[in-house]
Amino acid sequence: MEITLRSYQEEVVQAALKGENSIIWLPTGGGKTRAAVYVAKKHLETTRNAKVAVLVNKVHLVDQHFNNEFNPYLGKAYRVKAISGDSSDKDLFGRLVKDSDLIICTAQILENALNSLEEEKHVELTDFSLLIIDECHHTQKESVYNKIMGRYVEKKVRKERKLPQVLGLTASPGTGGNKTLAKAVEHVLQICANLDSVIVSTKNYAPELKKVVPRPRKQYDIVEKRALDPFGDHLKLMMSLIHEFMPSTVSRSLREVGTQEYEADVVELEKTGVKEENRLITQCALHLRQYNDALLIHDTVRMVDAFDVLDEFYNSRSNKLLDGTDFFLQGLFDENRVELKQLALDARYENPKLAQLQCTLLKEFKENKMSRGIIFSKTRRGTHCLYDWVNANHELQKVKISAGILTGTGTGVNHMNQNKQKNTIKDFRVGHLNLLISTSVAEEGLDIAECNLVVRYGLLTNEIAQQQASGRARALNSVYSVVAEEGGRELRREFTNEYLESLTSQAIDQVQSMSPREFRIKISELQQTAVLIRIEAERKKDARKRRYSPDQVQLQCRGCFVFVGLGEDIRKIENSHHVNINPEFQRHYRTGRQVFLEKTFEDWEPRRVINCSKCGKDWGMEIKFKKVAILPCLNIKSFSLNTPGGKFTHKQWKDVEFQVTEFDFIDYMSSRLLPDLDLDD
Repeated sequence: MEITLRSYQEEVVQAALKGENSIIWLPTGGGKTRAAVYVAKKHLETTRNAKVAVLVNKVHLVDQHFNNEFNPYLGKAYRVKAISGDSSDKDLFGRLVKDSDLIICTAQILENALNSLEEEKHVELTDFSLLIIDECHHTQKESVYNKIMGRYVEKKVRKERKLPQVLGLTASPGTGGNKTLAKAVEHVLQICANLDSVIVSTKNYAPELKKVVPRPRKQYDIVEKRALDPFGDHLKLMMSLIHEFMPSTVSRSLREVGTQEYEADVVELEKTGVKEENRLITQCALHLRQYNDALLIHDTVRMVDAFDVLDEFYNSRSNKLLDGTDFFLQGLFDENRVELKQLALDARYENPKLAQLQCTLLKEFKENKMSRGIIFSKTRRGTHCLYDWVNANHELQKVKISAGILTGTGTGVNHMNQNKQKNTIKDFRVGHLNLLISTSVAEEGLDIAECNLVVRYGLLTNEIAQQQASGRARALNSVYSVVAEEGGRELRREFTNEYLESLTSQAIDQVQSMSPREFRIKISELQQTAVLIRIEAERKKDARKRRYSPDQVQLQCRGCFVFVGLGEDIRKIENSHHVNINPEFQRHYRTGRQVFLEKTFEDWEPRRVINCSKCGKDWGMEIKFKKVAILPCLNIKSFSLNTPGGKFTHKQWKDVEFQVTEFDFIDYMSSRLLPDLDLDD
């Protein structure tokens, strides 16, 4: 199939066609991916032993790019392969790279292959002649993209040869949160340095681009604050009673309830309670976070949704009462439950944002029976609440609104699997659904139908997310609506993002106006600095990993502080699953429901969830390894680590300060089944 480019696309690919590293900056809907396909085709035609890797940052983009772009145009002449985390082919990644001309994969799969010591999986950056990096503005800080490009830059600084050409694609590199032009320029230069690339955009065909990608009409749908809020006031009263139950010095340090700042405070408070083994503080902090979540939901969707959050939480804990703190907290909710539910069902005090959202949707769907819309919401739970509201709203059903949910992949309650994502997008594209209620997963990259309505509902995001969301409203005379409270944080953030969007363009203009020599000098300085920082960070990381001997580290349940094992009991499988191999550990937990995962794994399968036998805290799940070994696989967030240097809590196993040994299946099984048999004889 022949590839035809528009004039502005031909302009932005020129640097790449000359073999130069470049970042293509075009708005959402401007055809960046098609331009990348064209570059890949020319590269494969003109480069000896060419091999192309197309990297994406989200699983669903692998098949999308394969099916919609690269395979249709290149599949007949070249060996094109798509590999995602759900594909069993990832275990043969090294071989597949050798047998293919173009690979499309998530960046994490390439990163894993670069780290792997197994011949079937391992690859080197130098195995490729062209790297295409989608949504390349993520190439910063600790992102997977930046880990890959960190290797690249280090090889370049060391003057290693045969590095692949780089082509980045982005709708906006952003300002990095900076609000001055000088700092925004530094941010754009850092992105260029991380990708070892110049940034290119259309200069001669801007009018054509504007015609192809028209900007939607932006409207602010502003609502007044609730005049009366008895449900919210009652939640705040209950929180104040919990504050009084805690030491006064603790409660005085907390900021305003119902805010993200308050959530950050109670998260830190829980950590403090764990370190001090003060169960009153840890449990109060955990419960206050639930109330704060309810207030945030109450501010966004229906009162009954906020009530349900608390009701579910307390129902799940009613059989986990250990001491007076538990009885006080459970009793407080139980005593107020009926009144809370009555207030939640009183329509007089319902969220005014929902009434405004209803007006916005009715206006678009009444006037145009073929309307398509997306509502962007902050959280997965928020999307489910809005979905329930749409389906229960008689006025919206009268205008034939058929809604679907689109969220990120995962194994949690509100996550979707890859197939559900694909089916939802397909149903939206063909018209079975005409309204998507989505988290940020639909903001960038997704090939979805042209929309005439995009609504940002209760969001606090950056200028990149705002631009990406706005770019989804591609239909003629489309509307981009911001539903927000008058004088609220969302509205202020939207105005800030408009300024930062303009600042991004100014910063890119300034970078592009640099002389080639000035640009190269600046990029080289940034790259050398980044390499030195990376080397020092790796040195500190290695030292931190060896700070304590595994036998010096005690694991304690984060819910009740009971001692359950030592660091020397922990082994890691495939560098990601951490299991306890001490048979004595079994007496500390009880098993619950069976775990069901959408995808299967080569060496292990899930069994039941495990909980602390004393307080019921969720610890993780049992897994069956190689069909025979049943092992408790632990979530580090469920434990505190007691070390000679103090007590610590961690979000990920990679942050622990002791060396975790790789699991040895033969050694483990022989010690249990064949203790008297020496397998070396």
